[in-house]
Amino acid sequence: MNPATLPAAPFPLSILCLSDSWGGLELNTARFAGWMRERGWPVQLVVRPNSPLARRAQEMSLSVVLFENRWKALDVPAARRLARVWAQFGTRAVLITRNADLGVAVLAKRLFSPGMALVYQQHMQLGLAKRGVVHTLRYNALAAWLSPLPGLARQVLEKTRLAPEKLHVVPLGVDLAKFTDARLTTAEARRRLQLELPAGAVLLGLIGRFDDGKGQDFVVEALARLRPRFPQLHLLLVGEPTRNEGTAYYDALQGRIRELGLTNAVHLRGFTPEPEVAYRALDISVTASVNETYGMVTIEALAAGRPVVGAAAGGTRELLADNRTGLLFGLRDVDSFAACIERLLTEPGLAERLGAAGQAEALATYSHTRQCELTEQVLRAVAG
Repeated sequence: MNPATLPAAPFPLSILCLSDSWGGLELNTARFAGWMRERGWPVQLVVRPNSPLARRAQEMSLSVVLFENRWKALDVPAARRLARVWAQFGTRAVLITRNADLGVAVLAKRLFSPGMALVYQQHMQLGLAKRGVVHTLRYNALAAWLSPLPGLARQVLEKTRLAPEKLHVVPLGVDLAKFTDARLTTAEARRRLQLELPAGAVLLGLIGRFDDGKGQDFVVEALARLRPRFPQLHLLLVGEPTRNEGTAYYDALQGRIRELGLTNAVHLRGFTPEPEVAYRALDISVTASVNETYGMVTIEALAAGRPVVGAAAGGTRELLADNRTGLLFGLRDVDSFAACIERLLTEPGLAERLGAAGQAEALATYSHTRQCELTEQVLRAVAG
């Protein structure tokens, strides 16, 4: 190979995420930092003290800087400290994974580090239009904006004044190998989860934190409607209550399960660091979120080769091609959901066809290697 065609060597990369929560955004941030380190990039995570992300990064032995900005986007002293952190690490590009942190990052660039390349990795939908002066100045300071789905990228162009050439579609990735490992059989996965199901049981599952936006309550109600006709149906719910928001939703859900007489049919399990085990235990995976921006859980289920039934809302509509890689149902529409489940139970070969097509789509599009490669191309273009 001609040396001139070789990719530029990795350079120091800072990743900024000042979140106190622990969900998909934070988990993806930690995963991405680890993957980039494995690929030879010097990576530094700038996080809040005592945050779940800080603890996870330390468990992964990542380079961590603890940072606070009390006055958010107006915190000039914090912006000075942040620029100093970048300078000490030799940072040439900063990846910002949370919208709320753009303000202090842009302030640090404008006042103290004008040559820094700022790259925003989008995880959430924009919501209202952001075409005003403040947002326009902030987005103009970015060297690049990474959207995980084409639909989200179109939304960015519609709702902001971001220069189109700065916008790139980079799907968030999954370490697919552990979800496709055929050695982890359904029987073994159920054994690990201590699931004792009757012969002929069909296990539905929803993986994700217990939150009214995730739809566990909807699926429980739908199960109660379906079981008189399909008594073989069982439901696995895996997750934990949303951090710092109490257990009211989870407690109410448990009460409703008892009221509906579903105690023996609904199986609750806590958060697992091995989600592949939960997916491999299922016969059918359900995504019932009210407005899932991206839906990593959907991608993980696809990678595991499970047929996925998803609510036609948010990013799920883009991740699932209806009747090709999954089935879509009307948001919180029990009849529509029940029709999807009935099809999977009664149409010969449908579940296998959808599972195989969905897995092929996941392997082609959503590997963590592809996310890293596409991101590297952008980083080298803006800071190489």
